[in-house]
Amino acid sequence: MTPIIKAPETMTAKERIRRTFAHEKTDRVTIGYETNGAVHARVAAELGIADGNYEHVMRALGVDYRGVGAPYTGPQLHEVPPDRMVNQLEGAVMRWVEHETGGYWDFCDFPLIDAGEEAFAAFPIPDPDNFDYDAALEAARSITDYAVYAGGAGTPDIINSNGRIMGMEDVLCHLITGYEPAMDFINRRAASQLTQLERLLDKCRGYIDFVWLGEDLGTQNTPMISLNLYRSVMKPIHKQFIDLANSYNLPTIIHTCGSSSWVYEDFIEMGVTGVDTLQPEAANMSPAYLKQTFGNRLCYRGCISTAGPLAYGTPGDVVADVKNTLKIMMEGGGYHFAPTHAIQDNSPAENVIAMYQAAHDYGRY
Repeated sequence: MTPIIKAPETMTAKERIRRTFAHEKTDRVTIGYETNGAVHARVAAELGIADGNYEHVMRALGVDYRGVGAPYTGPQLHEVPPDRMVNQLEGAVMRWVEHETGGYWDFCDFPLIDAGEEAFAAFPIPDPDNFDYDAALEAARSITDYAVYAGGAGTPDIINSNGRIMGMEDVLCHLITGYEPAMDFINRRAASQLTQLERLLDKCRGYIDFVWLGEDLGTQNTPMISLNLYRSVMKPIHKQFIDLANSYNLPTIIHTCGSSSWVYEDFIEMGVTGVDTLQPEAANMSPAYLKQTFGNRLCYRGCISTAGPLAYGTPGDVVADVKNTLKIMMEGGGYHFAPTHAIQDNSPAENVIAMYQAAHDYGRY
């Protein structure tokens, strides 16, 4: 068993989160945790948590926030084929794929690939009335020791989430051509999510500390779409979600995988508070580039690569990577410590422990 020796704390997680978003001094960096199931089980065992309980692991690592959402209570929207799993709120179909260090549910079948007007119009979208917002309030009230967020990396996630339904090639072509049935479907899905989020924020008023959004916009080396296409088609949708969060005086952080800094000036213009993921090996995404280019106009969450020392190095390599990242990103405040994505199954548990121990050792202000 390897317990995490935590940094001394002089403030609550809520205060730490709020001060970080305001670029104010905190006792230590805020800490986040996302991981695949197989490596999570190994990390839990390394921490002495035999049942792999996520809450116990997050407490052991010092994670500062928890998410709340309104459970879906409506009818089943999609049939589940044999040997498949279906996301009932999206309609995305998945199959189990095994690999040498574990396995995962991978998207397949794509029910709206090559779809026409009738198929788009008939595809089910969740009714915002069919969610239990009272249950969300009860959950938010119960989280007394941590900050609370609403939303997540899948809100509204126009490219990814629709790509899981109609295939990536189709969704990109529809965005470029403005194919009306597809665009109507995309806008109806976003409107449903926006209404759900608005009702959640209203019901949980006073309990939510920040809003989390998501939209993958880059490949490893280049933008996924042009800036003109982003501004004409996607930015108006994103702005509705950001305006909603701002109307509740809540900071907004948006998850963007890959080389995405090309759009950050537009995020700043819309009132986004912070950006998440920040894969340092992607083009124009290194900690030094982000701080030099955008300074403290944004908060930053992530930068600890899941494809670098964490996966392929030694614990000592991981500590060195964390120290270097913290040195750059902590200057001026506003940094949320976290991996660049879910920690993958090929990361040794001892490296993950080293990562979080280093955050407590070197992430103190």
